[in-house]
Amino acid sequence: MAPQPLMVIGAVLFGLGVIGFLTRRNLIIMFLCTEVMFQGVLLNLVGMGALHANLQGQVFALFVLVIAAVEAGLGLAIVVLLYRRKGTLDAEAWSALQG
Repeated sequence: MAPQPLMVIGAVLFGLGVIGFLTRRNLIIMFLCTEVMFQGVLLNLVGMGALHANLQGQVFALFVLVIAAVEAGLGLAIVVLLYRRKGTLDAEAWSALQG
C-alpha cells in the first residue's frame, strides 16, 4: 500500500480530533477526541515508516500506542473521579478550580 493515503487519512483524523476537542465541552467527548488524535498520529508514523522503507515508524507507533493505552486508563479514571465530585461532565464546571 502506498504511504500517501495513510498519511492523508492520519492528517484528517488528527484534524477531526482537534476540531472535536476544541468545540465540545463534555469531558468524555474531549477524551475520545484525544484518542482520535493519537490514532491520526499513529497512521502518520506508519505511513512515514513505509515511505522511507524502514520499520522505525512502526516501532515508534507501537510505543505511542502503549502510551495511548496508559493515557486512556488514567484519563478515564480521572473523568470518573471528576464526575463523582461535581456530578457533571461539563468542562465549564471545572474551568474555575479552587485553590
